Amino acid sequence: MLDTGDLAPDFTLPRDGGEEITLSSLRGAPVVLFFYPRDDTSGCTKEALAFTALRADFEAAGATVLGISKDTVAKHEKFRDKHALEVPLLSDAEAQTCEAYGVWKEKNMYGKQFFGIERSTFLIDGEGRIARAWRKVKVPGHAEEVLEAVKSL
Repeated sequence: MLDTGDLAPDFTLPRDGGEEITLSSLRGAPVVLFFYPRDDTSGCTKEALAFTALRADFEAAGATVLGISKDTVAKHEKFRDKHALEVPLLSDAEAQTCEAYGVWKEKNMYGKQFFGIERSTFLIDGEGRIARAWRKVKVPGHAEEVLEAVKSL
């Protein structure tokens, strides 16, 4: 389990729009990674909209915000376009990054067990270390709390 002060696992993932993003290439400034279960579901839509609404504030604080799920780039693009999202959405189709961050978990819904992403957010400082981790995130007020943490770095 990743903890505060640990080096954030590096990754290169495809994003909406067709480019790839490598975490280590963003060093020197804070990065917010928010892991979410699925595109276009109620909670995930609210979370992505909240980060989009605060995008300018995160940028003013020098931070890059990235959303990550297992959905394909094509699904991300539909999700982005449908809701006018302005944060990059990365596709971790093989769940390797999700596993590296410890967010790929066994879940139980309506008596059915399955594996999925536990909604989690990581604030990574300019040196590439975990400055703060939020697990089992509740969406209301979360993006605002993360922004305050970015500002306190």
